[in-house]
Amino acid sequence: MTFSFHSHPHFSDKKHLTGFPKFMSVLEDNFKNFYLANLLTVAGFLPFGIGVLAAVLSSSVLVLIPGCVIGGLFAGPALSCMYDTVLRGLRNASGDFLPTWIRAWKLNWKQSLLPGILFCLMLGFYIFMLMLFWWSGRFPHFLTLAVYLTGLLLFTMFFSVCWPQIALFEQPFTQCARNCLLFFLRFFPKTAGTALLQLLYWAVLALFLPWSAVLLFLSGFWFILYASCFLIYDTLNESFQIEQQIADTFPEQAPFHKSHSSYHK
Repeated sequence: MTFSFHSHPHFSDKKHLTGFPKFMSVLEDNFKNFYLANLLTVAGFLPFGIGVLAAVLSSSVLVLIPGCVIGGLFAGPALSCMYDTVLRGLRNASGDFLPTWIRAWKLNWKQSLLPGILFCLMLGFYIFMLMLFWWSGRFPHFLTLAVYLTGLLLFTMFFSVCWPQIALFEQPFTQCARNCLLFFLRFFPKTAGTALLQLLYWAVLALFLPWSAVLLFLSGFWFILYASCFLIYDTLNESFQIEQQIADTFPEQAPFHKSHSSYHK
């Protein structure tokens, strides 16, 4: 696939857009891809959801741990491909959805496994702890609630920066984690803001369960991930030089062995 920053059919007319007009322009051009990637992401999270549900119904951590581990093996690659699709849209990268999604899965699935397992384990325990608060029938102590919410915010901040790296770059997870730490120390307010936006979105969906479950198939993952990535993309690009690496490496579709971006363009 030939690389070009002008490969998008409307790129020359839309490249100077900013703010909400740009948000709507990217959404208009990529809605179908976002929607299809969302359906595959929902499917990837089904084993995790089943495992957590079984753990909650049985009130057993022994069920939760294997359920989250197995769930992470499916959820990790699916989520990395969801981020890949969103980042492609933000870069105005062309390409048919299914071939590029399959290539993303092939390139990302191995290094998505460990983050996927850690992500699902931590998320599963947060959900399980929330249910413990519910079962106790008492409002948790302020300090307990503060620790819970702070940990959840930091968890969301970390993976908000982690998953884009997994979708774009081939690097050890330790390097990815180090980059995440340095990034949100440098850009804490912006990273915390986007993480808080995600938490509020998922909290609203959780409050209206089971009726809101249908939204998972309509706007579940793609909308909030797109909105969050849109807000933080310029900062990510500045820090990791995403577009510059692509421009320098693929002026004529030259091979590149350190980044997954080879097929993105």
